[in-house]
Amino acid sequence: MDTAGHPDRRTLLVGGLAGATITLAGCSSTKAVPTASSLSPEARPASPATALARLMEGNKRWVSGDLRHPDRDPDRRQLVAQQQEPFAAILSCIDSRVPPELLYDAGLGDLYVMRTGGTTVGPVVTGSVEYGPMTSGTPLIVVLGHQRCGAVKAAYDSLRGGKSLPGNLQAIAQALRPAYRQAVREGGADPVETMTRAQVKLTATALRSNHDLAPLVAKGTLAVVGAYYSLDTGKVEVLNGTPS
Repeated sequence: MDTAGHPDRRTLLVGGLAGATITLAGCSSTKAVPTASSLSPEARPASPATALARLMEGNKRWVSGDLRHPDRDPDRRQLVAQQQEPFAAILSCIDSRVPPELLYDAGLGDLYVMRTGGTTVGPVVTGSVEYGPMTSGTPLIVVLGHQRCGAVKAAYDSLRGGKSLPGNLQAIAQALRPAYRQAVREGGADPVETMTRAQVKLTATALRSNHDLAPLVAKGTLAVVGAYYSLDTGKVEVLNGTPS
């Protein structure tokens, strides 16, 4: 297709952000805009591996109860009101027991968070996941499934029994069909847990190889990690995509 005169998606995104930044600067007072280094007591992780390490360190604190509750005060709020540089993007389930900022002991401005039933994706969700890596160099994406996922169980029962779910819940079941098929092939004592893990791996693999993110992954500036959260222990387990 001829793309002459039609800027690509990343150009539009970055150009739009640049324009917005110029507009904000022109309307602002003389108060200095915070620098990247001032946004957090810790420097923003420069690589996918260091970003994942910070998340996992936060999760260890969550498991042990030795929480720092970082970046959660009025000063932090004022700093990120002008500028944000999240070091990871998390796609997790809507489940009320799985809030990424808490289970990673993270703070305001640290994470982009998208939440859908069963970590299902579509064009809008995928675009939201891509936003940080494509516009500001966010080095890590985590697809986070969890134990005893109600959305996955409902979809499993629906697909297994051939009975549609009410309303737009059926769209979730349809999006989870590939994971259901994989779970049926793999078997196991708990097919819902197998399906949940399959959904995480399939989604992370699809994001890792999609048209927009694959070049960043190939350069090593981005990693897409699949992970699983235990409701019983509070621990996050990495399933695939661990950066070297």
